[in-house]
Amino acid sequence: MTDLPALSDHLLTSIEASASLDALEAVRVDALGKQGRVTALLKTLGAMTPDRRQAEGPPIQALRETVTAAIAARKAHLEQLALDARLAGERVDMTLPVDLPATGTIHPVSQVMDELAEIFADLGFAVATGPEIESDWYNFDALNIPETHPARAMHDTFYVQERREPDASGLRDREAKSLLRTHTSPVQIRTMLAQKPPIRIIAPGRTYRSDSDATHTPMFHQVEGLVIDRGIHLGHLKWTLETFLKAYFEREDIVLRLRPSYFPFTEPSVEIDVGYTLVKGKRVIGGSGADEQGGWLEVLGSGMVHRKVIEACGLDPEEWQGFAFGCGIDRLAMLKYGMDDLRPFFDGDLRWLKHYGFSALDVPTLSGGVGA
Repeated sequence: MTDLPALSDHLLTSIEASASLDALEAVRVDALGKQGRVTALLKTLGAMTPDRRQAEGPPIQALRETVTAAIAARKAHLEQLALDARLAGERVDMTLPVDLPATGTIHPVSQVMDELAEIFADLGFAVATGPEIESDWYNFDALNIPETHPARAMHDTFYVQERREPDASGLRDREAKSLLRTHTSPVQIRTMLAQKPPIRIIAPGRTYRSDSDATHTPMFHQVEGLVIDRGIHLGHLKWTLETFLKAYFEREDIVLRLRPSYFPFTEPSVEIDVGYTLVKGKRVIGGSGADEQGGWLEVLGSGMVHRKVIEACGLDPEEWQGFAFGCGIDRLAMLKYGMDDLRPFFDGDLRWLKHYGFSALDVPTLSGGVGA
């Protein structure tokens, strides 16, 4: 049998003399590796008789445990020495800027909603809200949209269920359909039914239509405005929208063009076009659309509230008049902040949100610029 005390002294001396983790690993392999000296001794135990194994086995097992413990202790010592050397050599420069933690951003739609609320609050408008699941009476009937109108078809509107509810007279039930609202106009109806004129509100929120492409999505955001008062005329509408667009785009050279149009709930109805100019091949809102380097871009639909809508809300159209307008919030964000595709608004791509999003501290104010 090999001289175990001499082998133990040799291995322990080699372990203690190891000046690095690599040198210590070489000693471990020489002693405890597959071809190591101690491993070779352990392999001989299988060929021994039971009596001999009982006599020679314990010293060999004790040698393995001693070497293993010595290697572990030396390894811990060397690692501590390496850590001490690293700490002694490294310094923290307290003058370097601190890395900011990861933070979220305000979605452009939320930012634009805040901008709209700020602008119209300055004009005396309140913000009104309503349910996103509406009955067809609020969404269509009260807005003078007939049963035969294409907007009421299944391919344009998401219907939820049918039910029976009291009609306008309250004397009999009618078939009512629940649907995802196709515009925020039902909020106008609910407001006129709930409060007496004069009324000045905007109604921002989500709306739903069966449509999807680069500039349309099944769910989108819309803002509508309503004014009900005595003596309201089209001039009030034009001034309100002109003031709004100048504040929103932060330009004084906003020029509007009113085009005759048709909406069931307004009469007369007008489309609002805004002039733009081409700057380095890009369309920039502002300037006269009649210029050679410009044109007109439709941004809003509007008109004087139809007398049938006023009557449906229990008001006398001979006494009360009003105007209404509406536009897509997503489209306003695209025009102001240079986005050319609507679909990424709802993809949840963090790269897009980081690029186009706003800091939580970018609170829109008229004094600082609503898009500051």
